[in-house]
Amino acid sequence: MEERLRHEWQGKSTAVIGLGVSNVPLIRFLRRFGAKVSGRDMATREALGERAAGLSQLGVELVLGDGYLEGLEDYDVVFLSPGVPKNLPQLEALLGKVELSSEIALVMRYCPAPIFGITGSSGKTTTTTLVGEMFRKGGFQTYVGGNIGTPLIEQVLDVPPEARVVLELSSFQLEQLTMSPEYALVTNISENHLDVHGTMASYTAAKRQIYRFQTTDDVAVFNWDDPVTVEMSAQARGRVYYFSRKQELEQGAFLRGAQLVWRDGEEERVFAHVSDIKLPGEHNLENVLAAAALAHLGGAPWPAITEVCRTFPGVEHRLELVGERAGVRFYNDSIATTPARAIAGLKTFPGPVILLAGGYDKRLSFSQLAEEIHARAKAVVLFGDTAQQIAQAVLALGDFPVYMAEGMEEAVAISRSLAVPGDVVLLSPGCASYGMYSNFAERGAHFRRLVQEFLQED
Repeated sequence: MEERLRHEWQGKSTAVIGLGVSNVPLIRFLRRFGAKVSGRDMATREALGERAAGLSQLGVELVLGDGYLEGLEDYDVVFLSPGVPKNLPQLEALLGKVELSSEIALVMRYCPAPIFGITGSSGKTTTTTLVGEMFRKGGFQTYVGGNIGTPLIEQVLDVPPEARVVLELSSFQLEQLTMSPEYALVTNISENHLDVHGTMASYTAAKRQIYRFQTTDDVAVFNWDDPVTVEMSAQARGRVYYFSRKQELEQGAFLRGAQLVWRDGEEERVFAHVSDIKLPGEHNLENVLAAAALAHLGGAPWPAITEVCRTFPGVEHRLELVGERAGVRFYNDSIATTPARAIAGLKTFPGPVILLAGGYDKRLSFSQLAEEIHARAKAVVLFGDTAQQIAQAVLALGDFPVYMAEGMEEAVAISRSLAVPGDVVLLSPGCASYGMYSNFAERGAHFRRLVQEFLQED
């Protein structure tokens, strides 16, 4: 393989757009096999700091600042970071003239083991992590990456054929792929990233890439309860299975009363019970059903799947219990970067909820979130660019306790003053973190730190 890669990349002229976390390992990979690399980013050398110095030491030409997209037509391959808008004029001008690729595209091209790709508007990370744990518990050497964890490009040559590679794939990672994983899973489809994709049709088209290039020997799993993913399933070329929280299925994993059941024509098996599942919320039952279906189809034994269903505690920043004081529980659900995710968070708790919400505007509607706030919340504390939009949507439905905060510190302070024993304080923003934090994890960590400081007060 190494000889093949050196023959393929030696002397090739490449440009890597975006010098973030995933592309630095990609650059090291390209340089290892002899490619010439031009690293490009709109940030300045000063802003990149040590990263710029390290890339220069690798022999990478750096083109930074306003002109970072100039001259791309002169390269053999241009690699795009997932976050780079693909509709920029300089990039659209390359279509049909220069090969466009990405770190994920190379992982999929060179990986000798089967790849299990997971996408959707919500539930991707939890489902991906569950599948990875089920394979590990089943005795497989397992690699988890994509939109989470460590970029796999530098490990891909060490992956044995009998291993399992599980990738969380965002719409940005999928939209430029020209191949699909052997096993694909779509958790659900709802409004997201319309600030970049522009329309739901464009966003959904990006998600379709996860199964678009599959063969008849491949496998795809879809959400039976989501009409968009059911429509998608009709286009899949391979073997199709489903998961459902609402209906019994002939081919897939479903909820029957309190039982989690698998049925495929050859067997019917109860592999877990609702009371076994530690993850809170109905949406997490869907994630468990989806993960069990994909892991089973990929060879994970049922005892391993059952054990993970019973023991998996969840992923941080996803309905993570930070602590409790005086009968008030504080939950960090910073991963909720869309209204649909915030709605799922609200539905998790039967008792009074004080919701902390707001952030970057992805041009999504807050009307359904407003309805759930009226139905399930005691009060809402708003911050960020979308605070006024959410407030207007909530108040359009009638009077409601709405509080405005300058930032997370004030939001937590307000929620503390409102909370009484039995209440839940829930950070489930319904918006991205851009402009206030570098990502949802940093936002969740700030909330967690503020709450823990409060919990430790005398």
